[in-house]
Amino acid sequence: MSNIKERIIGAVTIMSEEEAEKVWNLIQASFILSDVEEIEPDPEELEALRRYEAGEPDYQPSISAENLKRELGL
Repeated sequence: MSNIKERIIGAVTIMSEEEAEKVWNLIQASFILSDVEEIEPDPEELEALRRYEAGEPDYQPSISAENLKRELGL
């Protein structure tokens, strides 16, 4: 994965749902992705999300929210 993609994923990780929705709307508007098909996550992805939300250390960001915001210039 490229550095920029990692930075984008990191930024989305610390966003609220409302902020993430705004970013998604910008992406759709920028790339005309309104016809993108939404797919259901597979069981492995659901398990990773569950572990992240449960606060398991192996599934948490390795950079603090403050440092990530600083790195992204937010």
